[in-house]
Amino acid sequence: MIKKPMKKPLIGITSCHDHETRANRLALAYIRALEEAGGLPVIIPTLKEEELIKGIIDTFDGLLLSGGGDPDPFLWGEEPVPEQGEIEPWRDQLEILLVRGALEIGKPLLGICRGMQVMNLAAGGTLYQDLAKEKEGLMKHMQEAPRWYATHGVTLIPGSRINHIMGKENLRVNSFHHQGVERVAPGFLVSGRARDEVIEVIEYQEGGYALGVQWHPETMVKRDKNMANLFKDFVSACKG
Repeated sequence: MIKKPMKKPLIGITSCHDHETRANRLALAYIRALEEAGGLPVIIPTLKEEELIKGIIDTFDGLLLSGGGDPDPFLWGEEPVPEQGEIEPWRDQLEILLVRGALEIGKPLLGICRGMQVMNLAAGGTLYQDLAKEKEGLMKHMQEAPRWYATHGVTLIPGSRINHIMGKENLRVNSFHHQGVERVAPGFLVSGRARDEVIEVIEYQEGGYALGVQWHPETMVKRDKNMANLFKDFVSACKG
């Protein structure tokens, strides 16, 4: 008897909106990390129709919010500072609607770098527009090293989900961001910080799977099994 292959969870990944080329793009590393963890990744374009966006949430078993540019500070009631980077309005709208819809029904969410920040915004939190300008005693968070290379430490809260995934309370991560979570959204726990107190991990505490990390684990999976375990844990949650 021929065994049917196990159905893999369908996971939607958000993509960047390139204004200059009028194209969506996504680094291949996200796709490979999910593939190797047992998921079936599908790229979500920057759709504009709200009802269409809300309607696709049920299509997927889980959603991954990828890294990218800066969210619009108007979303949390601020005017832009000079250090504010390029804004992708359609992407902001898409991801905020996806996060709110997923949290409402308990659809698994994984946010990476910008993805963690948008997750926090969508749930009612705020961001630092520029860490170097707004936070004292800051370490370097925009590394000049290969993307796979870890350049600073993160301390995890004992007993948290991320602590369970990583199997330790201290780890080293890569870093490619100038913004960060300021006020944490209701319902979320800060479960990891850098030495300078920059928030590196948030996880949802009110039902459902929603986890955000400030680093880029997808570029580290080949060299660090713990980063691969993060994607395996997410894919497992997507299987239900």
